Amino acid sequence: MDKAIVFTHNLLAENFAKTCHGLLRGTERFEILSVIDAAHEGKDAGTILNGSPLGIPVYSSIAQFFKHSNERPEFCIVGVAFPGGVLPEDCRKELLAAMDHGLSIICGLHHYLSEDPEFQSSAKNNKVKLIDIRKPRPVPELHFWTGEILEVTTPVIAILGSDCAVGKRTTARFIMEVCRSRGIKTEMIYTGQTGWMQGYNHGFIFDATPNDFVSGEVERVILECVDVSKPDLILLEGQSSLRNPSGPCGSEFLLSGNAKGAVLVHSPGRKYFVDMEELGLQIPEIEDEIELIQNYGSKVIGVGLNEEGCDMGQLRSVQRTISKKMNIPVVLPLTDGVNKIVDGIQTFMNQ
Repeated sequence: MDKAIVFTHNLLAENFAKTCHGLLRGTERFEILSVIDAAHEGKDAGTILNGSPLGIPVYSSIAQFFKHSNERPEFCIVGVAFPGGVLPEDCRKELLAAMDHGLSIICGLHHYLSEDPEFQSSAKNNKVKLIDIRKPRPVPELHFWTGEILEVTTPVIAILGSDCAVGKRTTARFIMEVCRSRGIKTEMIYTGQTGWMQGYNHGFIFDATPNDFVSGEVERVILECVDVSKPDLILLEGQSSLRNPSGPCGSEFLLSGNAKGAVLVHSPGRKYFVDMEELGLQIPEIEDEIELIQNYGSKVIGVGLNEEGCDMGQLRSVQRTISKKMNIPVVLPLTDGVNKIVDGIQTFMNQ
C-alpha cells in the first residue's frame, strides 16, 4: 500500500472530517502514517475518533511531521469535506508545504487543485501529482442505463440514510466485514470519494457524474462487480437521503440498481436536515422513510442509529420503539456492531 498522511485543518473531531474518519476506520489503498491537525497535536488520531488508539500520531503541521517522523509518505490526502467543496484559503499553505516535501496531493473537493495556477506551478517544480478524484470522467467513458441489471440474481442491498453524514459508508463497511467473517463473499460498491480512497474494488463518484449517466453508472458497476468479483452479496453505499432537498439521492440505487433490500441509517438526535436548521426543514419520521423505501419495492432489513446528540438512554429508547413498531433489527453500529442486521441480511438472502 502507498503511504499517506491526512490533512484535517483542525477539524479532526468534527463531522466535516468524515473522509479522514473513514480512512482511520480502514483502507486497503493507503497506509495512514499520521494526521495533520493543530487542534489535536500530540494525540493519537484513534483516540479522537472513538477513544481507541490506533498508533497514528497527530502533528500540528507538515513541517512538524517531517521534523519528528522517520516515515516518508508519498501522498497527502485532504481529509475534510469543506462546505461547498471549496478549499479554504488558509489551507493552501500546508498543502503547498506538503508538495515542497515531495508529496503528491489527493483531493476529493469540487475545487480542482490540478486547475489552480499556484498548485499547478508547485506540482511542476516539485515533480509531484495533483489527483482530483472528484473530477468528472470523460463522457465517452460513461454509460446509459440498459436494463441488464434486471438479469442480475446476486442480492443487492442499498445502505441509505435519512440525512447526509449519518454513517452510511461506515455502516456498510461494518456489514461487509461481518458478512465476510461469516463466509459470505461480499463486495461493497463505493459511490463517494472516501470509498475510492479506502480501496474498494468497484464503484464510481456519484456527485462527479453528470445526471444523465448516474443510472447507467450505478448499473455498470453492479454488472462489473458481478462479472469480475462474483460475490454472494453486493452492498451499495448510499449518498445524502431520499428527501434532503439540497441533494436528494437514493432512488437511483433502489430503481436503477434494482436493490431489493435496504438498511437505513438514522440520526434521532437531529431534527432538521444538516445545515438547513434556519430553513426549518425537518427530517421525516423514520417510519415514514421506511414506508417510502418500501413503496419503491425494496425491503428495509434493519436500521442503524447514529449516536450524535443523544445520550445512551435516549438511544436505547428509540431503538426499542423502532424495533417493536417496525419489527426489524435496530442497532447502534458503533456500540453494538451490526451482527443483528447481518442476521436479517442472511434471512433476506435465503428468501
